[in-house]
Amino acid sequence: MKKVYGSASEALDGVLFDGMFIASGGFGLCGIPELLLDAIKDAGTKDLTFASNNAGVDDFGIGILLQTRQVKKMISSYVGENAEFMRQYLSGELELEFNPQGTLAERMRAGGCGIPGFYTKTGVGTQIAEGKEHKEFDGETYIMERGIFADLSIIKAWKADTTGNLIFNKTARNFNVPAGMCGKICVAEVEEIVEPGQLDPDHIHLPGIYVHRLIQGEHEKRIEQRTTRAA
Repeated sequence: MKKVYGSASEALDGVLFDGMFIASGGFGLCGIPELLLDAIKDAGTKDLTFASNNAGVDDFGIGILLQTRQVKKMISSYVGENAEFMRQYLSGELELEFNPQGTLAERMRAGGCGIPGFYTKTGVGTQIAEGKEHKEFDGETYIMERGIFADLSIIKAWKADTTGNLIFNKTARNFNVPAGMCGKICVAEVEEIVEPGQLDPDHIHLPGIYVHRLIQGEHEKRIEQRTTRAA
């Protein structure tokens, strides 16, 4: 089965459709699948729902799709660095479902493991719990959260082999692994692709069984909050 494609647009060919649900990796500006997001922008696919820790910034990450009005709904934990996100949400142009970070990561992981729902104490007694099933275990109240089953996962890794086994670099591992697990199709962009056997099996973070398509490309190393001091 062919997994390595020549470009982001080629890897997404035949996969995108209006109204689809996409799980996207990345944490802050670290590990964002920027090439795949650019390709989605160029394709003009619209009415998208994204599950992602955040929406990037105005001109990077999912933020570029907010600018073009291609996103209908965000399922996120943190949205504070994106002025356009805030403007669209406050004006009623964008739907928003807040999830605590751990809950969102677990919802993705659960979907990838075929688990339709789970109980957690996180969010009990807050707006997060409104409309959700409550249940008591050992005298403690929990709410049920649904697993995420996305139409497409887009993620960014450091290294891959041609069979799709992935290694992530430090913080980029955070949401990319569960996001990569929960899509019907997973497309990964990586900095380097090697032959099978060249990656230490003990270092694999996401097995190739989850990854359907791969691209290699150049990536921008963005800094979300640049802090400097006088010499």
